[in-house]
Amino acid sequence: MDEFSFAQKQRLAYIDFKLYFTGMVTRSEIVSHFELGLAAATRDLKFYKDNAPENMAYDNVEKKYFITTQFKPIFKHDARRTLIKLANNISDGFDSIGDTSFPIESPSPLNVPDIDIIAKLSQAIINHKPISVIYTSLSSGSGARGLVPHSIVDNGLRWHLRAYDRKSKSFRDFVLTRITKVTILAQTSPPEEDKLEDHQWMRMVPLQIIPHPNNVKHPTAIKLDFGMEKGMLEVNVRAAMAGYLLRRWNVDCSESASLSGPEYQLYLQNIQTLYGAENLAIAPGYQHS
Repeated sequence: MDEFSFAQKQRLAYIDFKLYFTGMVTRSEIVSHFELGLAAATRDLKFYKDNAPENMAYDNVEKKYFITTQFKPIFKHDARRTLIKLANNISDGFDSIGDTSFPIESPSPLNVPDIDIIAKLSQAIINHKPISVIYTSLSSGSGARGLVPHSIVDNGLRWHLRAYDRKSKSFRDFVLTRITKVTILAQTSPPEEDKLEDHQWMRMVPLQIIPHPNNVKHPTAIKLDFGMEKGMLEVNVRAAMAGYLLRRWNVDCSESASLSGPEYQLYLQNIQTLYGAENLAIAPGYQHS
């Protein structure tokens, strides 16, 4: 790779990224992404093929290069940065931020998913394919699962997969770090396994969050923290994600704002909005009526 210019390496990294995380790349994508001519994009694909001949195969019918089973990335893809890229539709391929060191610290992650697992899941979701996984749960240990994934989600503490679970015949969350093997299946899924049938995912829940009426002495500080307007923060969140958000921010969800302690600085004013939402066992103070 040393013989290539920085700009060429960027384009080769883009090809590597597209193959790894979407399973395919086209000449027109390279032309559009880098504002190149067709001949230049063709050269880049040839350079990539010369450096990694087993990584991709061209399909004359679809006019696309597809990932092969022998694929091995020629660039390093950091798991945490890749998840952020995927969440923000960034596909530059490079993980380096250059020579500048920025004075910013982020919390140290306690768990980092495997990059190969992320790649297989991303490919399956983008290409609408079901998967077979080896998954280890707290209740039943390790075993094979048939899943139809539709989203990778950051719940604030860890990453998980939202998927239709063929074992329980329901849509559920699966922690990424507990998935140890992914096999993409060459089959189509019936309509009942489609994301549109995941009602908890499709339903948006409006949350009205205010400074805690009992635990906060100076509510103006909390209003400034969260950019509240007229003393309230309004957030629309997927029903499937509501419990995670409320737990992450320690939002008191009890009927009478009864939770005490300095960690409870926020209160959910419209508790009734949670009716019918799942995963609320983790919402602080919430009691099912």
